[in-house]
Amino acid sequence: MQTRIYYTFRRLSLVFAITLNLGISYSQRSVPLNNQSVRLDVDNGTGDILGLTDKSTGMNFISEAILKNALWQIDLLPGCEPAVVTPAAARKFRFQRPDNLQKEVKMIWEDFDLPFPDPLRVEVTVFLDGKEQVSYWGISIAKPAQLRIEKVRFPRVTGITKQPDERLAVPQWMGQLTTIPRKLITGAGNPYKRLEWTYPGAMSLQCLAYYRENGPGLYLSCDDTAAFRKVFAFWGDSTGRVNYEMMHYPENESQPQKSYTPAYRAVVGTFRGDWMTAAERYRAWGTLQTWAVRSRLNLGVVPEWLLKTSLWVWNRGKSEGVLKPAVDIQKELSLPVSVFWHWWHGCSYDAGFPEYLPPREGTEQFKSALLAAHKSDIRAIVYMNQRLWGMTTRSWLEQGAERYAVKGLDGKVRPEIYNTYTQQACASMCMATPFWRKTYASIAEAAVRDLGVDGIYMDQACSSLLCYDPTHGHPLGGGSYWMNGFRLLSTDIRQRTKSVRNTLLAGEGAGEAWLPYLDLMLTLQVSKERYARPNDGWDCIPFFQAVYHAYGVTYGNYSSLTIPPYDELWPAEFAPKEPLKLLDRTYSTLFYVEQARTFAWGSQPTIANYLPVQRQERMEEIAFALKLVRIRERGTKYLLYGTYLRPPSVDASPIEYPVIRLSIYAGRRGKATETATKPSNDGGADDGKRDKDENVYQATALPFVVGAWRAKDGHVGVAAANVSTNAHLFRFNASRYGYSAGDSVWLIRENGRLDFGVIGSNGDISVEIPARDATIIELVKK
Repeated sequence: MQTRIYYTFRRLSLVFAITLNLGISYSQRSVPLNNQSVRLDVDNGTGDILGLTDKSTGMNFISEAILKNALWQIDLLPGCEPAVVTPAAARKFRFQRPDNLQKEVKMIWEDFDLPFPDPLRVEVTVFLDGKEQVSYWGISIAKPAQLRIEKVRFPRVTGITKQPDERLAVPQWMGQLTTIPRKLITGAGNPYKRLEWTYPGAMSLQCLAYYRENGPGLYLSCDDTAAFRKVFAFWGDSTGRVNYEMMHYPENESQPQKSYTPAYRAVVGTFRGDWMTAAERYRAWGTLQTWAVRSRLNLGVVPEWLLKTSLWVWNRGKSEGVLKPAVDIQKELSLPVSVFWHWWHGCSYDAGFPEYLPPREGTEQFKSALLAAHKSDIRAIVYMNQRLWGMTTRSWLEQGAERYAVKGLDGKVRPEIYNTYTQQACASMCMATPFWRKTYASIAEAAVRDLGVDGIYMDQACSSLLCYDPTHGHPLGGGSYWMNGFRLLSTDIRQRTKSVRNTLLAGEGAGEAWLPYLDLMLTLQVSKERYARPNDGWDCIPFFQAVYHAYGVTYGNYSSLTIPPYDELWPAEFAPKEPLKLLDRTYSTLFYVEQARTFAWGSQPTIANYLPVQRQERMEEIAFALKLVRIRERGTKYLLYGTYLRPPSVDASPIEYPVIRLSIYAGRRGKATETATKPSNDGGADDGKRDKDENVYQATALPFVVGAWRAKDGHVGVAAANVSTNAHLFRFNASRYGYSAGDSVWLIRENGRLDFGVIGSNGDISVEIPARDATIIELVKK
């Protein structure tokens, strides 16, 4: 209680002091840092950020510099008192200019009134680098051992100046962009007034961009090369003010620690442009790091058959409904097809893990079917969740698995329920425990060596968790132990199976930290309309591909022409009457959009829930998908190995199309499933019932999905897919890619590479692309 009273008094004292100083000019209060591109001002009495000005635009990104949140905050572990420590609790504050440099300042807070024998001292160093538009922020804490830290919030950039046409780009696995960031952060639809992303995990790389479209922007990042646990967050209030912070998690705070200094610096910078500008800046740094240099694609150690795969078939169930459809579409395509195989296992999906063996159709039948598929040059990777253990399984009790599960701050397992039909809980296993790694690796070994599968799809791979179990032998809380555990797991699987084959390891999501360990990454946001909340304010963007496409292979989508499948081991009462029944063609546009995104954004093409009958009953849709596969096959130097470039803008009105939000769980009860297959009289909307279903809504898309790529030989390819029902002219100027009059233009089409002439004097290129068609426009120097 005394601490709380003191904290309140200190804060009121600070407010009073600032109020008295309102007459003091900005320049008198400021400690300025300058380089040729940026000016940063910090308060000489508090250390708070007063201004961050981009000199090229004159934009100051900090508003409301008075009475805002402090530069840092220390959150202590539950049960500690005080619960938080901020600069307001320091009796002394001072700053230093090392060697009188105008580009660096050191700020020190000390003499805190805390009930511990040893003092607390917080030191922050801010540095502007040369001519660049970035500042680097480091924090170091010397503390009493009894002051046990859960997380440190630093730096806190508060009162971000509002601009028109604001955008926020986030590398949420593949990437997402919103044109209404303040509404999503501070609006009524967000009761927490907060958005945050965890790294390493759903945040695939360490960079955010908050900006005005084609105008000034904030570049928010860090220079961590070891993938320490952290969170990037925005928060706000009902007035619409938006703030930013990073959260850092110390290692092993359950044991007495007398200091904490993150092994990296936060980065706060400015730029002018868009999310691609930020991605290019981050790429210049990220591709020099170990995860890129030693990525499996860059080292040339991914399985050769993966690079030759032209199409993935993502089917579920027994081999009859998985391998035979793959053989069928491979015959039609005359190109290599591989299988992404779910529900092969003997346990119920999202409930019975990890009791995968034996296969549900029996070991001998499974092996026989897979051997036959191999003779047709079909390769298969099988599903195995890399961190879940069903808490209702026999093995959970018999093997004492709870001991090795992830524990929260309270020391308890946090059950996770994914299966909405059975409501059976799973627990996340701790990747740092040898027990879990050995358990998983031994099952993977049996699948590869005994059953003959070609690889393992490790669901939820690109994610990490904090664990506070002191018996696991890892630092508690933060650190890099999760990634180290994954490294050991992937190495063990490959060691166990190397005498049989170069086992492919794939994972859900995307993440720079996993590039040295995974051969393949599943990027499903091209299909976000099928699973995300309708009109949630986010659009998918190829953020990860823009940074790391040349260093890792991505694949996948939920692109399906049927209602989702239903696991035969789930309760029969919820099963659809006609599993895999074709969707009404009203909803086919999304299929075209998903296929176009996958193609233009450089992922390996995928089709879900494919059955041979679809080649007749959905002939146009399948023809479009296979056309994109054939075009891509002629342009893999761009779409498999190329570096992403800023694509041309699309000067065309958006199209509107109906979408049904329907996945294996979403929209599976009530009207949505019925509406999805309801036949219409004219191929359009039915009698209006769709509008009454919350899972059915209108979406918009530009008629073209576009991606631009530079191949290793220097040539540029612009991939454009027309998803509309009309032909459109696709135009851009070749000078943006360094080409000029007389340079050659080629069109890579389904049937070959066509000479399109040379670039004219003005550099403009105009290509008519028919409805539901695509091309790669290739630029070659004369």
